[in-house]
Amino acid sequence: MLALVGYGGAALLGVWPGRRGAKGGFLPASVAMAAGFLAHSAALLGRGFSLNRCPVTNLFEALMFVTWMVALAGVAASLSARLRPASLLVAPGLFAVGVFGLNPQLDQPGPVLELEHAALSLHVVLVLLGYAGFAAASVLAFLYLIREVPGLKPGWRAVAERLPAAARLELGLERVLGVALLLLTAGLVISFGLMRERYGVLARPDPKIAWSMMVWASYLGLAVARLGFRTGARPMAWGALGCFGFVLLTFWGTNLLSPIHHP
Repeated sequence: MLALVGYGGAALLGVWPGRRGAKGGFLPASVAMAAGFLAHSAALLGRGFSLNRCPVTNLFEALMFVTWMVALAGVAASLSARLRPASLLVAPGLFAVGVFGLNPQLDQPGPVLELEHAALSLHVVLVLLGYAGFAAASVLAFLYLIREVPGLKPGWRAVAERLPAAARLELGLERVLGVALLLLTAGLVISFGLMRERYGVLARPDPKIAWSMMVWASYLGLAVARLGFRTGARPMAWGALGCFGFVLLTFWGTNLLSPIHHP
């Protein structure tokens, strides 16, 4: 709850452009963001120690971990005065996802992940880090599109002009997508080994497995189009937003339908 107060305060203080914000009044919002992140970190650590396990076994914990990684990236970016306005754009999303995560139906017992089962824990952490990277890439894609939109209102134009140059946003988007894709790939590779150990096969019919491969193929297609066919930055940005929108809309349903991930 304290984390939500911090993220909500950051959204109110810094995201919506106005005369004070346009002139550089983003420091109070950054402080609120940092306070929310510290409370978020304490909550994540407290849950892990109280349960004596890695807290990544159900939808609530997955939300908690992914949003923590996004908040970490936002706080790190806010240390730069030039990146501070951009970093605060994640605050409304963190607040909205956090409110959604308060639904008690999401915090149901999941599969037990003992700490000594390093491969299973590593698989979950890598996959969630990949999704966190895709979330960060969607923020960069949004910033790039805002930076390039003509005819913005004066308040929004003042904020857009303070964003990093379009070339820097493009490069950052490309690199973040690449790292996130590598993390997801590593997590999926480990999952095949876990399937072989548990069920004696590399894969079996399961909605979450099919969905994961679809997400991986979508982001791989973005990477191939960018590196192999030199697709422009704008299509890449729209693709990153579209792919992550698909992830947000379908992650929960496929997870609940999966007998492997939701026994």
